[in-house]
Amino acid sequence: MLKWLIRNRLAAFEKKFGYDASYVRDILAADSRAFFAFASTQKLKYRRDVPRDAYWSANLVGTVSEDCGPCTQLVVAMALADGADPDVLAAVLDGNEAALPEQVRLAVTFARAALAHAPEAGAARDEIVRRWGPRALISIAFALAAARIYPTIKYALGHGKACQRVTVAGRPIAVRRVEAAA
Repeated sequence: MLKWLIRNRLAAFEKKFGYDASYVRDILAADSRAFFAFASTQKLKYRRDVPRDAYWSANLVGTVSEDCGPCTQLVVAMALADGADPDVLAAVLDGNEAALPEQVRLAVTFARAALAHAPEAGAARDEIVRRWGPRALISIAFALAAARIYPTIKYALGHGKACQRVTVAGRPIAVRRVEAAA
């Protein structure tokens, strides 16, 4: 009965976001305990005090660092459902930092630097805490960590897909991976 309910919830999630969660169904079929361990990663979904577009943009940077296909498309769909600005998301995916509002650029710069373990992460981190507080920094850190979990597990289980164009509000975008400045 519980597996039936979970499978129905997965189907609803897939329909809502246009996403193939077959790798999650495979985890559930193999071992319920593994599924619940995987599901516990949802606890990293935490957003406090950070502006919506800054949060989703940082999350997108984390996801793109691991995937430029269906997982990235899922993050776009979730961000749009949460009210994120599609032009901002498209600019992040396209690597067009000049088109980003200043607060989003700060989050994106920090995300890229943190993922690259680059020295400029320190100044961006300090500015995030100064502007939005420590909970905003934690929110972005959790978003970066969570964004990497799903593509990693998906690829490891053999469900990864090649890079593809991502659609933002009906507009196809070729994803550009932009590294932190050296």
